[in-house]
Amino acid sequence: MCNLYALTKSQDAIRVLLRAVRDALGNLPTLSAIYPDQSAPILRLAPDGGRHLVRARWGMPSPAFALRGKQTDRGLTNIRNTTSPHWRPYLTPGHRCLVPFDAFAEPAGAGTVAWFTLGPERPLACFAGVWTHWSGTRRLKEGPVSTDLFGFLTTSANAEVARIHPKAMPVILTGEKEYADWLTLPWAEACRMQRPLADGTLHGTVSRTGTSA
Repeated sequence: MCNLYALTKSQDAIRVLLRAVRDALGNLPTLSAIYPDQSAPILRLAPDGGRHLVRARWGMPSPAFALRGKQTDRGLTNIRNTTSPHWRPYLTPGHRCLVPFDAFAEPAGAGTVAWFTLGPERPLACFAGVWTHWSGTRRLKEGPVSTDLFGFLTTSANAEVARIHPKAMPVILTGEKEYADWLTLPWAEACRMQRPLADGTLHGTVSRTGTSA
């Protein structure tokens, strides 16, 4: 499962690619290593249909059975089983989002990670994400919070990722049509987008650092 990704392109490049009409990110720094529960940009639709860039914490609410006896909910970063009743409410267009990235990583063993990009120039793309507003406790020291959360869908691995992590890879969307479809189509149609990227599409490099740049 993907628990590390990067977003190193400029804020303006993100706005232009995703056709955002509102940017509530503030001054976005270079994010060369985004880990679970960290804040990162997502793009979602406002009630009027406008595209808004906002920050959210990575990790959706856990199902009730996973929280028995626990005081905190650390969240779930990756979503595979979209038939689960827990995830069904988050698959409606109002809870879908785009998660921009230019690299993602999988553990490669012996203290290394494999970084995957869509090419040497690391073009921007998006994970097929979901989001929600949540109130609860992530960390005891932090106490109760009320915040926006996000996660993204995974699917079976394509050829490049399977060499490192054979079980799964993030659902990656490329191009305006896929972005628009993910944000707006009913789930009966959007569910077809939960598929691996075509073989030969990704470029991989192995690194001993947890950052991609």
